[in-house]
Amino acid sequence: MDDNQHRTEHGPLAGFTVGVTAARRADELGALLQRRGAAVLHAPALRIVPLADDGELLAATEDLIDRAPDVVVATTAIGFRGWVEAADGWGLGQDLLARLSKVELLARGPKVKGAVRAAGLTEEWSPTSESMAEVLDRLLTEGVEGRRIAVQLHGEPLPGFVEALREGGAEVVGVPVYRWMPPEDIAPLDRLLDATIGRSLDALTFTSAPAAASLLSRAEERGLLTETLGALHHHVLPACVGPVTALPLQARGLDTVQPERFRLGPLVQLLCQELPGRARTLPIAGHRVEIRGHAVVVDGVLRPVPPAGMSLLRALCRRPGWVVSRAELLRALPGAGRDEHAVETAMARLRTALGAPKLIQTVVKRGYRLALDPAAESTYADA
Repeated sequence: MDDNQHRTEHGPLAGFTVGVTAARRADELGALLQRRGAAVLHAPALRIVPLADDGELLAATEDLIDRAPDVVVATTAIGFRGWVEAADGWGLGQDLLARLSKVELLARGPKVKGAVRAAGLTEEWSPTSESMAEVLDRLLTEGVEGRRIAVQLHGEPLPGFVEALREGGAEVVGVPVYRWMPPEDIAPLDRLLDATIGRSLDALTFTSAPAAASLLSRAEERGLLTETLGALHHHVLPACVGPVTALPLQARGLDTVQPERFRLGPLVQLLCQELPGRARTLPIAGHRVEIRGHAVVVDGVLRPVPPAGMSLLRALCRRPGWVVSRAELLRALPGAGRDEHAVETAMARLRTALGAPKLIQTVVKRGYRLALDPAAESTYADA
């Protein structure tokens, strides 16, 4: 395959590694990322357990059938379907649907609306923004004093929503359809944490607040919370599907990026903008060199680079054009020990991978330097 084919074929996320913490729809998110060139590391941070055998959901369902609510808020499609299916299993399905057909039914967004209609019901209203804040505004504007409001929960925290309704004088009944649990196999999550701390990831995606909380909780259990927060603050981009998902991260002082529309597609599009924008681009030996997570783009051609080579390249990039000693480069190599010959071996492989050996100059008896173009050298020397 020639360079022109390489130039046109690599996607916007080629050369980047993205972590996926989702339990549900992880395959869909992973496929969207891979289609745009990313390498994906998946580890579910939690699992979702249906409450078909749970007395809490049964009690809430029986209570609502016996004592009609004024309003029912359906928050997620999977949660609403799960509730109807659980009620069917208890022989209460028809009674529940009959009750829901006579109340003010609000659906948060088009997917929930679809689940409501699939159950043979019709929602009274659905917000255009898919935002719980808009649902809350509508309810408070209508007035909730003395009204009985049932809220179908899906493990997601609804910060301020229930509290605001209660402060307005409503009686709020929570309908807990699912429970979040730690993953059955914790090893993949530990590998994801290690990759985060080791800077093997460029971004870490979150599609639910419990997943974000679970990852931080596991980091704390392993005594790695400080290192994890440091990595997410400085090196690994935390990308959340929406503001509710971001709350556990923001509570720890982390800045996150979120798409305007809370969907997987826009989340991936956001990464397609953010990650290439964070890549370091340098003019070296007459070439335009863009340094990505595990690859380098030389004059538009994607060049995959082994991990040891990327470690050397990052060390050289910290001071572009300056000589970096073999001893310093050896310290940058993961698990290289004390033999400076390891630097020469990794450097030879790096040069081969880059396809342009003159990008990196050997300075006899001193070390190596990036052959930064003269026009750029003064700029970086002053920096």
